[in-house]
Amino acid sequence: MKVQSILARFLVLAAVLFVLAAMLLPALNKAGGRARYCPTASLMAHGGSAVPNGQAYDAMFFENYGVNPFIDTEDDALSTFAVDVDTASYALCRSYIRDGHLPPKDAVRVEEFVNYMPYQVAGPEGEDFSVELEGSPSWFGGPKYRLLRVAIKGREVELEDRKPAVLTFVIDVSGSMARGDRLGLVKRSLKMLLDQLTEEDQVGIVVYGCRAREVLPHCGLEERARIFRAIEALSPSGSTYAQEGLEVGYRAARDAFRPGAVNRVILCSDGVANVGATGAEEILQRIEEYAEDGIQLTALGFGMGNYNDVLMEKLADKGDGHYAYVDTLTEARRILVEDITGTLQVIARDMKVQVAFNPDVVARYRLLGYENRAVADEDFRDDQVDGGEVGAGHQVTALYEIKLQKGVTEGEVAAVHLRYLSCDDEARIVERSEGIRRSEFWNSPEDTSPEQRLAASVAEFSEVLRSSYWAQEGDLGEVMVLLQGLPESYRARIEVAECINLVAQVMEMQA
Repeated sequence: MKVQSILARFLVLAAVLFVLAAMLLPALNKAGGRARYCPTASLMAHGGSAVPNGQAYDAMFFENYGVNPFIDTEDDALSTFAVDVDTASYALCRSYIRDGHLPPKDAVRVEEFVNYMPYQVAGPEGEDFSVELEGSPSWFGGPKYRLLRVAIKGREVELEDRKPAVLTFVIDVSGSMARGDRLGLVKRSLKMLLDQLTEEDQVGIVVYGCRAREVLPHCGLEERARIFRAIEALSPSGSTYAQEGLEVGYRAARDAFRPGAVNRVILCSDGVANVGATGAEEILQRIEEYAEDGIQLTALGFGMGNYNDVLMEKLADKGDGHYAYVDTLTEARRILVEDITGTLQVIARDMKVQVAFNPDVVARYRLLGYENRAVADEDFRDDQVDGGEVGAGHQVTALYEIKLQKGVTEGEVAAVHLRYLSCDDEARIVERSEGIRRSEFWNSPEDTSPEQRLAASVAEFSEVLRSSYWAQEGDLGEVMVLLQGLPESYRARIEVAECINLVAQVMEMQA
């Protein structure tokens, strides 16, 4: 009986301690304490779930946006879309292929493959953008079809002319970031970025795991050593409260907001959330108002396996920013060093493109990619409808396969209209147009520019990878021939040489 009494008292004491722990640990986390343990009861108290995104761990989350159809111009002669300068899809698929696997079809976004490549497009003179139109035979669409390339290039901003930046790093330090040294790559990438900043810039750091907390209030680069130490001290553990991480990060960015400067949140994460709001739509509602107030978002994705591409892309879209995937230090250098002004400084917001095809000349057309960037034709001039954001020096390329009316040899093929909010001091709405005539189309493939051939090759590569209906008989051997036929100066470029190797790897897998 005495033993039973002691055991009963022990059980009561254990129960009391468990309840106290459940009450105190969330409070410690909220106060910025060092406690990292997140019992399931605590997670559920914050509206979370035991699994990320309502699905199992060790999964990759992508979304199928379909494939654009051919459209008869007599039914709809207008094609309207928001521009996209994201490149994450290409980098993600590259990681799959390098690891010896074909990427999931839903991971392939044609426009992001095309826009990853380097093109020689003349910059604008006295304007925000230049527009280059080129028409040619279609290498992969059949003898009856032509290829129209729309190339847009933003004005360059010299490094010394870049606006001061107030950056808020929001860093995922949950347990999943320990996989494959994801957090280690984040640290090295951010240190690389810090080396490009100046004394006029400011940096603050927010982290989130079980809970979110500010680990470094915004400070200037004269405290570079302090910033480096804060980054180096980060370690992964716990669950993923992405919703709170973004809320705390945006509040910190709002408190440090500097008019006339670049005010940007830089999210570094694998996109997985398993505490609080875990789906994209729930979290998106929290950040749109901050975007409207001038705080933009760069979403940098890290990791393979247990990675949410859907959330990262949508966050960048609604956060008036862009989305890139970082799989290596080389990719981090491309985004954060070589393209530092384009990454940080936006020159145009809500940019939309509308291509008006002439039904007397064009019978039908198809836009390659941009499925999730479609805009209703009537919303082209509605400035309340969201478009895309373009950074300094960024290029946007769109490709159309078109079928001409039989026997037509003259006339305007299409007029391309741009509309955007210029981010200069006047913050004005700009609209401009460029046209191309049938006589300006090349009749021989050999006469076309290297840019035309490179864009066509990469587009077909991505169409084959995503098993597009329009590439059912696609032959990567023909893609390789076109790539290998580019001038040596093009083949020597890192991105093009890498793409050639990726095509070869996929051909070997499919052999």
